[in-house]
Amino acid sequence: MTIKVGDRIPSGVTLKYQSAEGIKEITTDQFFRGKKVALFAVPGAFTPTCSMKHLPGFVDQAARIKAKGVDEIACIAVNDAFVMGAWGKEHRTEGRVTMLADGSGEFARAVGLELDLSKAGLGARSQRYSMLVDDGVVTALNIEKPGQFEVSSAEAMLKAL
Repeated sequence: MTIKVGDRIPSGVTLKYQSAEGIKEITTDQFFRGKKVALFAVPGAFTPTCSMKHLPGFVDQAARIKAKGVDEIACIAVNDAFVMGAWGKEHRTEGRVTMLADGSGEFARAVGLELDLSKAGLGARSQRYSMLVDDGVVTALNIEKPGQFEVSSAEAMLKAL
């Protein structure tokens, strides 16, 4: 079942991220508690639309999004924390966008937004979407149609705020 506006983010899912001290773990409960988060998901780090449009849009618009009351912006993908860290470094996300690794796709499955890209050689991934989460509750959700990039962009998030 796909998550919807008004639902809570699934509890107890462990995500990873790369820090200066190495790979760290954080649960969804810890990450989303007590703050407003603009979360966007991509099918894969270093893939064309994700690297040329989706992530750069949020990096470029981070200050404007945060000025509208968002505490944190996060990018999530079914990639490992090393890949997400390298991708974030390439796009200079530090201080702007938190790069979260959903290495086994547990979060994508838990929110019902898993995408099978096996035919393209990519395996199980996440659909492209964005959501606004306030203290663990989804207040906005924008799921892209396969192959599209319209409703989940940073610009669309800004308009919704």
